[in-house]
Amino acid sequence: MARIGVFVCHCGSNISATVDCEKVAAVAGQFPGVAYSISYKYMCSDPGQTLIKEAIKEHKLDGLVVAACSPRMHEPTFRRAAAEAGLNPYLCEMANLREHCSWVHDKTEATTNKAIDIVRTLVEKVKRNTPLFPIRVPVTKTALVIGGGVAGIQAALDIANAGNKVIMIERDPSIGGHMSQLSETFPTLDCSQCILTPRMVEVAQNPNITLYTYAELESLDGFIGNFKARIRKKDKGIDEKTCTGCGLCCTKCPVKKIPSEFEQNLGFRTAIYVPFPQAVPNKPVIDRKNCTYYIKGKCRVCEKLCPTGAIRFDREDEIIEVEVGAVVVATGFEILDTDFFPEYGYGKYKDVITGMQFERLASASGPTQGEIKRPSDGQVPKKIVFIKCAGSRDPAKGIEYCSKICCMYTAKHAMLYKHKVHDGEAYVFYMDIRTAGKNYEEFSRRAIVEDGARYIRGRVSKVYEKNGKLIVSGVDTLLNAMPVEIEADMVVLATAGIAGKGAEELAQKLHISYDQNKFFSEAHPKLKPVETNTAGIFLAGACHAPKDIPESVAMASGTAGKVACLFSNDELTREPIIAEVNRFGPPLFSTCVGCYMCIPVCPYQAIEKEQIKDRSGNVIKEVAFVNPGLCQGCGTCVALCRSKSIELHGYSNNQVLAEVVALLND
Repeated sequence: MARIGVFVCHCGSNISATVDCEKVAAVAGQFPGVAYSISYKYMCSDPGQTLIKEAIKEHKLDGLVVAACSPRMHEPTFRRAAAEAGLNPYLCEMANLREHCSWVHDKTEATTNKAIDIVRTLVEKVKRNTPLFPIRVPVTKTALVIGGGVAGIQAALDIANAGNKVIMIERDPSIGGHMSQLSETFPTLDCSQCILTPRMVEVAQNPNITLYTYAELESLDGFIGNFKARIRKKDKGIDEKTCTGCGLCCTKCPVKKIPSEFEQNLGFRTAIYVPFPQAVPNKPVIDRKNCTYYIKGKCRVCEKLCPTGAIRFDREDEIIEVEVGAVVVATGFEILDTDFFPEYGYGKYKDVITGMQFERLASASGPTQGEIKRPSDGQVPKKIVFIKCAGSRDPAKGIEYCSKICCMYTAKHAMLYKHKVHDGEAYVFYMDIRTAGKNYEEFSRRAIVEDGARYIRGRVSKVYEKNGKLIVSGVDTLLNAMPVEIEADMVVLATAGIAGKGAEELAQKLHISYDQNKFFSEAHPKLKPVETNTAGIFLAGACHAPKDIPESVAMASGTAGKVACLFSNDELTREPIIAEVNRFGPPLFSTCVGCYMCIPVCPYQAIEKEQIKDRSGNVIKEVAFVNPGLCQGCGTCVALCRSKSIELHGYSNNQVLAEVVALLND
């Protein structure tokens, strides 16, 4: 005979304002199998939990129903109290009287009767509950960080400094990401390289970090704590152990007019090159698409001149297999392609450039050594127009979101231009000025008040060339949509930040979700902002959404904290509320018919095929198997299974049916 305790919480006045809690407790005490029933004002408080613990021991209760608020809020609290009193925590259930009853109804007798019915259903469920025990999964204490931008660097260093091993992969020849291309950073105008370069070197020198540049993730299998990653390390054409990074091969390479990706095509590089002077690792890479040897089979100048004989033309890509316990995705963002802005003349007029190209012009290590010069003729522009929201907040072009960083970096660009060209004029066309952040508003005001940037509220309709000048046509909405035309020497577009190249493909490899803009999605925007729907895979930086540097670093450190928590124990303890395919003795073994319709619908890739074999190793039957390390207990497979072979622990068909029957038999 069941001995169930019912504990009704007033929740201050949240529940008792519309529900007669004493009546609910009194009626529940008459239910079959209920040995004890009481109400209390704050059941989640220390006295309330003590009341529950004492009742379990005094009345020898073998099940609990706590009628209170949402299980999402306090179910762990009451289950912990049950465990402390010696009762299996999964024999404790919560009846949600607050969200499901008191908050959605007025104070009437019907409201109290509904509360009684809710408690009745949970009493019947608890009668059929069975003890469940947490799942323990061994943890491999190595993290894989995908992406070597500032977010990936911060996450890798925090995880490594916590005493854990880290494997970092970066698809470019050097780590650093977009931050390495910046001139200064807002709102302090600190040199970007002065901040970033020491962190890059620290990554390379940290004994807990293994760095693979010019590498990409090939595949990822397994589950939280036990992932198996295959990494494709692309051939660089050199022996990295032998190469000293002297740079002789780069200076002697005869192919010298290849547009530099790092310089945003404003400068040139050779076929064997180091992306930028502060690159980590500072070792060259051979560009096979432009190298004369790979195209024609001739040249080999670099091989002849290399003092250490480090050039290797005959090597192929290498596949590296590693076991990791967690994955941090920090793949960053990209900017819109040139063909996205025909109305602004981008790609048609050389002096219409992106914000990132302006960064390279303003950088002391850039193609003009920090002088602001027009790409077309090398002259210093005396009048620049900055166009904000170029692509962002533009539903007509399919990008509805705000890129978040454009308002601030446009203000920075206007200030840098005025600092370098004192007699220059800076005009900024904007839709709105969004500068939410510490000292951000003051920074943008400084560009207007101190540096004399002229802000015009309105959109630009067209940019065209006339008499050697770029004519910017727009309106000023603060002056009754008055038409405005400015003759500019240069136009800078604050282009939208978009998801990184290959984001969709990477998401499919990792089995994580992404939104309509191909940014990776978090598990919950409030409660799990750095986690994904696949346990053990975390997000950091602008791969999640457009972010500035401080926010990216903060998110990366938050992610590192999550990984450190995961690695703090040798085993991972997980909730046992998971699905399971039934098993029986011979000759049936299982009612599963092996249709495997459950496999493609599982959002966590937790279901796989399993062979049932006899003692001789002969396959008797193939059935579905739910990996307990991956299953999140969503129940999708349970609903889909045609043979009713899958049940969710804690929510079996018998338990759910008992709840329904309890209502019908009232």
